[in-house]
Amino acid sequence: MLVVSVEVSDAVVAVRARTRSGVPVGCTGCGRLSTWRHSRYARRLSDVTLAGRPLLIDLSVRRLYCESTTCPKVTFAEQVPGLTVRYQRRTPALQRLVEDVGVVLAGRGGSRMLRILNIRLSRGAVLSQLMRVPLPPLVTPRVLGVDDFAPYGDTYGTLLVHATTRLPLTLWEGRDAERLGRWLREHPGVEVAYRDGSLAYRQGITAGAPDAVQVSDRFHLWQGLSRRVQDIASIHRGCLPAALPPISDTAPAPVKESVENTIEDTPAERHARRLFEAVQALTRSGRSHSSVARELGLNRRTVSKYARAHTWQEVVLRPPRKPSSLDSYLDYLHQRWDEGQHSAKILHEELQIRGYLGHYQRVKMAVAPLRRVLPIDEPRERPPSPREATRWITTHPHRRSPHINDRLPRLLDHCPALRTAHDLVRRFAAMLDNRDATSLPEWLEDLANTGLAPLTGLARALREDRAAVTQGITTPYNSGVNEGRITDVKLQKRIMAGRAGFRLLRHRVVPIAHLRRRYADRPTLLPG
Repeated sequence: MLVVSVEVSDAVVAVRARTRSGVPVGCTGCGRLSTWRHSRYARRLSDVTLAGRPLLIDLSVRRLYCESTTCPKVTFAEQVPGLTVRYQRRTPALQRLVEDVGVVLAGRGGSRMLRILNIRLSRGAVLSQLMRVPLPPLVTPRVLGVDDFAPYGDTYGTLLVHATTRLPLTLWEGRDAERLGRWLREHPGVEVAYRDGSLAYRQGITAGAPDAVQVSDRFHLWQGLSRRVQDIASIHRGCLPAALPPISDTAPAPVKESVENTIEDTPAERHARRLFEAVQALTRSGRSHSSVARELGLNRRTVSKYARAHTWQEVVLRPPRKPSSLDSYLDYLHQRWDEGQHSAKILHEELQIRGYLGHYQRVKMAVAPLRRVLPIDEPRERPPSPREATRWITTHPHRRSPHINDRLPRLLDHCPALRTAHDLVRRFAAMLDNRDATSLPEWLEDLANTGLAPLTGLARALREDRAAVTQGITTPYNSGVNEGRITDVKLQKRIMAGRAGFRLLRHRVVPIAHLRRRYADRPTLLPG
């Protein structure tokens, strides 16, 4: 059908082609074949590169009369299958390449990749082609996953995932019940919907698919319980030092006792003592931390720190030094210092021979107290933070390290509130492991009767959503697929330097998942 000639230069490969005369062509309006030529005109097409050179096609095509008297078209231009598309100056192969690069790398990254392929296209043109890509046809799933994500600070969006194919369906801005309910009414057929404990999603699924079984995801249930345990650990922060091993009789006296007898001799210490006395006096009278902060002109966290302290020295004490790579060499430093070697540089060189990989500055700082006839500060273990204590409690007993197994019992024996939280966590973990919600009502009753405000609030929320919580414990549905897709959403946003809106994110996250699936399903062609 085509008469072709090729011209090759250092910069470009030019192909000249023309369609043959006398070959009947179907009308683009009615489909009737016609050979009645009106005229010819030239089209210039860009194609994928050939041997690294841009490929330009100068194509001469016919314009023909339509021989049907009832067709609204008088004339029409012939199209070459696989080479031309109406109103387009790129071949279908090049157009698919531009669209796929745009889906994978978006505007600026896509433009750079195309430039490597010797295809010149601006980032705006790549984005324009990306937004013209039609989204894959949406198939209503039997099992639907609903979850929220936060691409920008306090801005939230909703992502829907097909649980069977594990492909994203759509996403939009906001996490309101009305839009979710409208989407479910427009796409009937959802039988199971798993979600987090959000009230908005619960109401939206109830309104849009009232017959669907709602499942409260076990990951979010466990996460919500862990957060309440961390709140309890933060409230009982004063109990956390009890986890540390007891100080032996041969150990030096605690720092607290040695410091309490000192007289403040710096402005910072005098200022700390005045603030401590003022905050303690106001909080003992029943004032809240917020009101004390407003009266004294302090941050609320500062007021909380002074209110938790037992003495003003606790506020100004420097935290214990963390263990370092030099600790195992301190005895050798003492020995060499007593032998008369007081050069930090020479000591550092000797330690390097013995395997020390640290910096010279650390050795210099370690021998500084010896120059003032003071002992080297031995490393002291810090008490666990509320987050660490929560991790100790929520970790399965068989997966706890000996370090945790040594300290957690002391902490629980000292703090009844954390003991109660630990027992409730282990009971809930047993329900999740056994997929058995028989003891859920009793567990919720015990949760509400603990007298701990964080757990009481959690019990109230779980009771309102008890049917979905039961399904979350007993059924295999979970939001693992959703969490993976949300990670992908955030990855695509970061690839675009955080400037992508929800419409552009949707046109990348949904097609890119199908694009990966399409290329993953293709067989690998091995040589030979």
